[in-house]
Order: sequence, then C-alpha cells, then structure tokens
Amino acid sequence: MASTLVVYLHGFRSSPRSSKAMMTGEAIKAISSADNSIEWYCPQLLASPKESMEMVTAHIDSSKADRLIVIGSSLGGFYANYLAEKYACKAVTLNPAVYAARELEPHVGMMTSYDSEEPFDFRPEYIAQLKGLQVNHITKPERYFLIAAKGDELLDWREMVEFYQGARQLVLEGSDHGIADYANHLPQVIEFISQQ
Repeated sequence: MASTLVVYLHGFRSSPRSSKAMMTGEAIKAISSADNSIEWYCPQLLASPKESMEMVTAHIDSSKADRLIVIGSSLGGFYANYLAEKYACKAVTLNPAVYAARELEPHVGMMTSYDSEEPFDFRPEYIAQLKGLQVNHITKPERYFLIAAKGDELLDWREMVEFYQGARQLVLEGSDHGIADYANHLPQVIEFISQQ
C-alpha cells in the first residue's frame, strides 16, 4: 500500500484558506484511495521563515508516507525549492519567488494577512533567514514543475523560467500573480503528482 504526503505552502500574507490551496486540497482528497492514500498538509506558515521550515520539516520527518511532494505558491514556491532539495522530492511551484529575500526586503515592518487583516511583524532578521534557505541551483530539474504567468504583476516570469531550466514548465500568457485561471491548470498539477 503506497502512501504519499503532499505539503502545500501558501504565499506571503496568504493562508491555507487561499483559493489555490483549497482547490488543490479538494483535488488531492479526490484521488486519495485505500490503495494509494494521500495525506494533505497545508499549515498556516509563520512570519519567521526559519520557524516555518522547522515546523514543516518536523511534520515531514514524523510522517510515515512513502513519498513526499511539495507544492508552493509565491513565497511558498521558494520554500518548496528548499524542501525539494533537502528531501530529494518532487515540487510544483506556482509563480514562485525564486529570490525571496530580495523580493521581500522592501516589505519589512508591520504587514496584514490578506484574508483576515490579521497584523504581523515582518522583521529584518527574516530577510537573513530567507537568505539562509536560498537554493541557487536546482539539482534535478525533472523533479520540478513550474507554472509561471506572464501577467504576474509582482514577480518576473522570465526569472522563474531561467531558474527552472530543464524542468517541466507551463508558461501562461497573461493570467496574474494569483493565477486566477488556476482551476484550468490543476489537472496538470494532479497528473504530475500522480506520476511516480
């Protein structure tokens, strides 16, 4: 009996209640079966990158699953790179912030979460923590599936395409940072996850 742990990592200021996280979770639960059980883990990440990764790796390390797959959106895609290299597992990255420290440096200070308006302090030391988690080169491109939108208003899709050279890539004409048409591309995500 095979078992898989799928870890979904949301983006900066986002949450497990984001539409992409919920859609992916529903699709994963729909393909989980007695013969091929899939555990879904989509935690609320913490403001501290270091503490977020400690929490996620503790969950992964305690899991009894045979295989691990990581899905990450935006900042979550940056974390997915770190985890995919650490655990030599597959990763799906959705408009990933491949250089998160650089992207988030201007956002140090008090921020609010998108869906709850909950305030949190994004501290200067978190930028150093992000630098410590930076993957400069992915070692096995075939383990990765990138979905990048040319219409991303926050991040440069060309940088993503270059970073994941050799990986499976779906580059969307238009769309946006949140990938508003994600439901159309979810079957490809599920197909990539389902392949051994």
